[in-house]
Amino acid sequence: MKRVLSSITDGRGFDIALVALPLAFLLLLSGLPLLYNVLMSFQEVDMFSLGTLWRPFVGFENYRKLFEQPETLPILGNTAIFVTASIAGQFLIGFGLALFFWTNFPGASWLRGLFLVSWVMPGLVVGAIWNWILSGDFGVLNFLLRESGLISGNIFWRSDPNYSLWAVVIANVWLGTSFNMILLSVGLSAIPGDLYEAAELDGANAWQRFWTITLPMMRSSIGALIALGLIFTLQQFDLFAAITSGGPNNSSNVTQYWAWDMSFRQYDFAKGATISVIMIVFVMLASIVYVRSTRHEVRG
Repeated sequence: MKRVLSSITDGRGFDIALVALPLAFLLLLSGLPLLYNVLMSFQEVDMFSLGTLWRPFVGFENYRKLFEQPETLPILGNTAIFVTASIAGQFLIGFGLALFFWTNFPGASWLRGLFLVSWVMPGLVVGAIWNWILSGDFGVLNFLLRESGLISGNIFWRSDPNYSLWAVVIANVWLGTSFNMILLSVGLSAIPGDLYEAAELDGANAWQRFWTITLPMMRSSIGALIALGLIFTLQQFDLFAAITSGGPNNSSNVTQYWAWDMSFRQYDFAKGATISVIMIVFVMLASIVYVRSTRHEVRG
């Protein structure tokens, strides 16, 4: 014991202690619940056996029953649409704003700070705000669309099955755009200005400079941002709870809300855990993309 303590105090084992303590913390608060959730997906779980660890083992029966349910494929499709549309909308608008503020016009700093308001607001608060904006009778969005001539009658965004999922997509794009803008602004500021000056002297126009310099130099930033966007979007729960509650008739239901509904409303904990495990697989794939996108970064 004295040898171990001396190795820490004289610095030789200090780096190991710095790594071991966070790993132990993550294992206790994240790793064990994760393993417990995976175990539940292979067991038969009900209200009476929830407090015990050793329950009947059913193998992949929960997965088979889950994919036999008629609502499974539509909900997975909703999840794919929600994730794809949210990431695309957040990235395109965020990139446009990052390029806009990159010009560094007077007042750009404080104006860019105003866009962070959406990111720091809690999801339930954002959902409550968009509940008013998306109201079919007196919502601001319907008013703007009517005044611009794009629609002739009100759209009931939250209760119409054709629009309910897109109502949450719009709110989520607004919520995550500022995060994309900030990360892309950091990537843009890291590009040396000499490259643009040399390309401009060679006769390259703005589009050619963007296509041959900006995008290639930001490849790692874009890859990391898309991976993080996938992780954050798959974790999005508050907006569904505040705006549509997965309805009507599962038209806006996605896997993350469905897992909660299965476990804490229908008390089918095994299937709720099964849905969560399926989500974990996609999050791990996104994490691999994120790590591969950032492994070439050099830190001083």
